[in-house]
Amino acid sequence: MSKNISALSGRKGMAENLFELLGRSAETTGSADPAEMTRLAEAFLIGSANVYGASSFYDFTRPENKGKQVYVCNGSACLTAGTQDAVKQALGAHFEEHEIGEMCCLGRCHENKAFFYKDHNYSGDALEAVAAIKSDKKVISDQYHTASYGTPVLMRPFPGIETYYQTLQKALAQTPEAILQELTVAGLRGRGGAGFPIAFKLESCKNSPGAPKFIVCNADEGDPGAYSDRYLLEQQPHSVLLGMIIAGYVTGAQMGVLYVRGEYPEVFPILETALQALRDRNLIGSNILGTNFAFDFKVIRAQGAYICGEETALLNSIEGQRPEVRVRPPYPTQQGLFNLPTVVNNVETLACIPFILEHGGSAFAAIGAGRSTGTKLVSLDGHFKRPGIYEVDMGTSLSLVFNELGGGFRHSIKAMHIGGPLGGLVPVHKIADLNIAFESFASQGFLLGHASVVCIPTDFPMIEYLEHLFQFTAHESCGKCFPCRLGSTRGYELLHKARNSDYKIDPELLNDLLETMETGSLCALGGGLPLPIKNALLYFQEELKVFFS
Repeated sequence: MSKNISALSGRKGMAENLFELLGRSAETTGSADPAEMTRLAEAFLIGSANVYGASSFYDFTRPENKGKQVYVCNGSACLTAGTQDAVKQALGAHFEEHEIGEMCCLGRCHENKAFFYKDHNYSGDALEAVAAIKSDKKVISDQYHTASYGTPVLMRPFPGIETYYQTLQKALAQTPEAILQELTVAGLRGRGGAGFPIAFKLESCKNSPGAPKFIVCNADEGDPGAYSDRYLLEQQPHSVLLGMIIAGYVTGAQMGVLYVRGEYPEVFPILETALQALRDRNLIGSNILGTNFAFDFKVIRAQGAYICGEETALLNSIEGQRPEVRVRPPYPTQQGLFNLPTVVNNVETLACIPFILEHGGSAFAAIGAGRSTGTKLVSLDGHFKRPGIYEVDMGTSLSLVFNELGGGFRHSIKAMHIGGPLGGLVPVHKIADLNIAFESFASQGFLLGHASVVCIPTDFPMIEYLEHLFQFTAHESCGKCFPCRLGSTRGYELLHKARNSDYKIDPELLNDLLETMETGSLCALGGGLPLPIKNALLYFQEELKVFFS
């Protein structure tokens, strides 16, 4: 059935997109209009139940969102900072209780106190200006540290469009096979968590029959604690756009889709301005730079769902379907968006491509350590003395990143959750054993992932943090597979009951639950959650033993 819906949704192509139309129908009231949903179902020849099933899934279109005016960040970084009760109290003086909702995460992890109002994010000292923000629509921007240690690949100063896009002219003078060879030599691996070689994806899509083909940028950066994609889209958008154009040339795709999370509202006008500048210079569209190569973009505003960071759920979302994870094979490079060959990569991965084309694959491979080539962006949260985004060569020691770049911790920390909610929970004594590389983290039983860092203060109860992780997974699960949908809920119930009563958890029961989730889940949401839980049980056994039988 879902393949049929993909085909029906794809009849109108990207010009008239079902998912976008559902989002627009919710803009005024905060919830999709039932009459409009019926009209869209008829227009796209899709059942009303399918359209309702999709719209009722997202945070920004579901019926429970109706009437919400302002949203409080409930991400892990804001949770461990302990700032959000004060945010709710301050907002409560200006809004009715039913007008206050929640979002996760707003990418303001460097200063916390984060909230969203009227298509803008606020954090830090902005909480003192709620009245002015509400009455005058005053916009207060945030600031955070950025620095490069080693070779600047992503933090190079932007030289201007004419100079920067000479790399595109260089690319179009080569064959797709030659560019693929450079990317293979570079060893560029996905920066979104899985670390999968991009050259393999591009070649698979290139060789798959079917047209048109798509390059999809997964800019749904949902890992609490991560805001490196936000940095690239707001401050280095052309590295992402050029990377997508080159990927399109290699694969034979003529359309790039930027799926950007709605929790990053400031990104959209920046992308619009950047794309218009390219269009004015014939760098996108038809007959680019006098060649027969054509490539254009579609920017889609996501509607609030962490699971859309999983590539197949993201594709279902673009098609206007409920964003459930697809069973693979077939893989997206063979049968992706609208059942057509599609490459899905995250923001940081695509942004590395221009450097490789400009300097050569060998130059990129010379940066880093082993199979972890190039550089990595690291997000440091507000528990550091100098929080921000730092670009470091792969292989850089974690202690250097934390103590020299981040300035050390502002107060006593017992653990860092690195790589998002599905990443490893690293005790502080392990800092000296790790460096920024996929292999280093894996060898120690952790996961580098997005390289986001959420600190857990010494006085923050570990049981509360683990309960939060289960609750987050239960809320964000697409519901397609039982191990994730039921396991996350049962895990949350176990920990919540133990934390709030004299109930004791049976260790064997919890271990069985974790094993079931790890081995039986369709994707990394349910399959990855056991990692930080197991890390906590291993390294914080003394603190947690009071909750177990």
